[in-house]
Amino acid sequence: MALLRYESQVRAPLVDGTKDYHQVTEDICGPVEASPSRLWWIGFIISVGLLIFGIISVTMEVTYGVGQWNLNKTVGWGWDITNFVWWVGIGHAGTLISAILLLFRQGWRTGVNRAAEAMTIFAVMCAGQFPIWHMGRVWDAFFVLPYPNTRGPLWVNFNSPLLWDVFAISTYFTVSLLFWYSGLLPDLATLRDRAKLKWRKMFYGVASFGWTGSTKHWQRHEALSLVLAGLSTPLVLSVHTIVSFDFATSVVPGWHTTIFPPYFVAGAIFSGFAMVQTLLVVTRKVLKLEEYITIEHIDVMNKVIVLTGSIVGIAYLTELFIAWYGANGYEWYAFKENRVNINSPLGWSYYIMMGCNVLSPQIFWFRKMRRSITVTFFMSILVNIGMWFERFVIIVTSVYRDYLPSAWSTYYRPTIWEVGFFMGTFGLFFTCYFLFSKYFPVIAVAEIKHILKRSGESYKEKMDTLEQEDPEQFGQEHSHDHGA
Repeated sequence: MALLRYESQVRAPLVDGTKDYHQVTEDICGPVEASPSRLWWIGFIISVGLLIFGIISVTMEVTYGVGQWNLNKTVGWGWDITNFVWWVGIGHAGTLISAILLLFRQGWRTGVNRAAEAMTIFAVMCAGQFPIWHMGRVWDAFFVLPYPNTRGPLWVNFNSPLLWDVFAISTYFTVSLLFWYSGLLPDLATLRDRAKLKWRKMFYGVASFGWTGSTKHWQRHEALSLVLAGLSTPLVLSVHTIVSFDFATSVVPGWHTTIFPPYFVAGAIFSGFAMVQTLLVVTRKVLKLEEYITIEHIDVMNKVIVLTGSIVGIAYLTELFIAWYGANGYEWYAFKENRVNINSPLGWSYYIMMGCNVLSPQIFWFRKMRRSITVTFFMSILVNIGMWFERFVIIVTSVYRDYLPSAWSTYYRPTIWEVGFFMGTFGLFFTCYFLFSKYFPVIAVAEIKHILKRSGESYKEKMDTLEQEDPEQFGQEHSHDHGA
């Protein structure tokens, strides 16, 4: 049975270079223990600046009301809900990489899962703010929570998808946070044991919950990881499905379609993987982790991007077909005149969406393009621009021209405070990510060590040489390494 569990030598190594366990610890923990670099400080200061701009923008909105945003009687949902759906989508890749790939025992997840999980948490923190501030009277936000109250007959509407957003996103955030933190425990204990400064020893000592690395601790850790992965997997599908119900359960032309749930989930994975690529390409360069976040990782993730991009493209065409075939005049008008017609006031946004999301990812059919760092970085940004425009097209082009021409908005453009709020969430996201990359290992040290003997470059080369020189010894070595 040992030979059946052997990983093919044809597969590229997931850890480059000649590494042993000590070298892995040094490489990954080194950036955490060193002083922040100049690049880190520049990025962090820019992020804090954007965050302050966002705080000022939100303060203006709360002080003077939602009228500070350029919403009107027709476009009641503008940039705010567009950004909400976009950020929820960004948060999808982390849980998918962590949970589903863990259950399927995919070794390549180990180099990217930690950063992706952190990205999920920060993205959901950004997303959750938009509906709250959109309420206007933010001090009444607790009214959406279904708890026993003294307000008489005033109860939340359990049929509303907006209420289920509260349930889905809070559950998703909680499980993702537990998953991320439980995976950190062994690495926090490593940092605690290596710490030379008293405050670092105390901080990592408290954070690691007394982890000793005993057999019992590892057994509990493995069991907890599998339980959380099992809980997270349906959440990957349910969260964006419920977000899609915010639109699909209405009768607004352009929204009222049953294809939204699978189409939103595919789009969320698409944009989430693109954001992971953006972060990892920068992280591997700045923290000098090229041997752990390898070209192989980038290649595999680009394959997921081209797959989900193609699914999203099919969904766009299906939407058009349904609108035409359904023989509903209003529905077909919403697509034909408001979106597909390039001369309509917002027609340009539809073509940006199609170009970025459907056409541009097809470049990844070529292996050379998938493995190019420059192309990957450029494409990851382009995909997320396209996915933002997808949400903008769905929301604004569907509502800016209502059933009555007298209610038509000539145009919709955001105010400085709407733009500022969006920029502020970028500031929050990257401020959190910079702090995370400084004080926590961006790559799971324990998990990299787990796959080192199976997928490390030096191990694969040793096995190749042994297989050619002494096939019998190769079989014994392999049997020993994989615990027959």
